[in-house]
Amino acid sequence: MGIDEQGREVLSFVPGEVPREPLPPEATGEDVLVALARLIRRLHDAAQGWTPPQGAVWATLPGTEAIPLVDTDAELVSHRDYCPGNVVFRDGLPAALIDFDLARPTTRIYDIANALYWWAPLLHPTDRTPALVDADIPHRAAVFADAYQMTEQQRHDLMPLAERMVHRFHLTSRAAAEADPAFRRFWNQGVKDRMPRAEAWLAQEGPAIAARLTGTTPDRNP
Repeated sequence: MGIDEQGREVLSFVPGEVPREPLPPEATGEDVLVALARLIRRLHDAAQGWTPPQGAVWATLPGTEAIPLVDTDAELVSHRDYCPGNVVFRDGLPAALIDFDLARPTTRIYDIANALYWWAPLLHPTDRTPALVDADIPHRAAVFADAYQMTEQQRHDLMPLAERMVHRFHLTSRAAAEADPAFRRFWNQGVKDRMPRAEAWLAQEGPAIAARLTGTTPDRNP
């Protein structure tokens, strides 16, 4: 909301509960996916048509400035970081979003892919919360897509974009770890192993997710 006379950021407060990771079982239900999808759709519809100020500067993770974005055909300005710590729950369901530090011009399907990465999730079973180790990820992605009311084209484009996004996550996580001690700690605590597993898992399972989203037969990579 601004800067005070002592140079401190002034923030608003959003009441509610923020789930810790690993997600507890009560934060992994399909009702959570539906509520989050509808919340993001409301954000997108509200942001559509808003033009950022000329010369606006967008934040990046340390050391990642030279890594190309994968969401360059911007449709709107949106959140782009739906990790559990940025989703506020009320009465057991997502009700608000916080921490817009990575917001920038993006696309709807990038934002959707980002949300699914965290909440489907698009992760190898080894790296999921226990409640979702055996989850039907194609089904969960379809539940989210239906609640958001994704178009046929968005469903077709989603998984190729998600694969590029996760690859970039790997690159930016490594670059940030090399540039900043805080990100180096995250990297060493497991990100360095989680990201290559996520890439390999998505390359294998992405066709099945895409098929569920589009109602087609999976075209698996050899």
